[in-house]
Amino acid sequence: MRRSDWAWIGMLALVFVPALLAMSEVWSSHDYYTHGFLVPLVAAAGFRSNRHRVGAVRRNVRGIYIIALSLLLYMLGMGVTSVTVQGVALVLAVAGVVVRFWGFTGLKRLAFPVAFLLFMVPLPASWVGPSIVSLQLFVSKASVGILQAMGLGFSREGNVLQLPDGETLFVAEACSGITSLITLMPLGVVVAYFTERTLARRLLVVASVVPLAMFGNLVRVLGTALAAQSFGVEQAISGPLHEMAGLSTFVLACFGLLAIGPALRFFDRQRERQPA
Repeated sequence: MRRSDWAWIGMLALVFVPALLAMSEVWSSHDYYTHGFLVPLVAAAGFRSNRHRVGAVRRNVRGIYIIALSLLLYMLGMGVTSVTVQGVALVLAVAGVVVRFWGFTGLKRLAFPVAFLLFMVPLPASWVGPSIVSLQLFVSKASVGILQAMGLGFSREGNVLQLPDGETLFVAEACSGITSLITLMPLGVVVAYFTERTLARRLLVVASVVPLAMFGNLVRVLGTALAAQSFGVEQAISGPLHEMAGLSTFVLACFGLLAIGPALRFFDRQRERQPA
């Protein structure tokens, strides 16, 4: 690459600095977006590990068209003050730079690090809000159903659990499972990409994120409800024990995600040992 190449890439990066600042503000404001700070580092590592596959520079003018399209999209995002659109425009610009220097073949070989950058783009608030409400209602209904099956006199009104003694336990946004779901998804993609070789198995690992995140969060709510019945609502929802419960369920979901691949390989070996 020539010095002039690095010069215009540097200017393009400066143009997108406001988009990075806007996204970093969202990352630091919501627990379920804090992984955004790590996404560029993982993408850079993925690029570095695949750089040898793209070969020498083979300039393709279509990359300029993609970059121009990304700048138009960026202007639109700035105009409507949409961090999501600005983030997508940034990822599109990165794809355009790859096409400019290594063509669409290079983009195909660098598909993972480029596409992984999408995980740093915050979802529209109009999507996240209703999803949180739906998850709150789901975990509330499932928790009360399990508690009632255990013979405990819990009831529910919306996402508020009523204890047998009349106290109430509110299933807050943090207990909806949205944090586990959004933060586990990029981790699931990384695990699937680096540990599995077939598309079907990779998709299976990524798809397992949803039940694992919801199961871990359900365990957290059930534990909080049982603790509230035994020690009182105030003691159950405050203090380091409650925070540790949230961290523990997330770690549990991470271990479950890491165990999916070995479990699949174990069942494959067992199937191969069976006589025809």
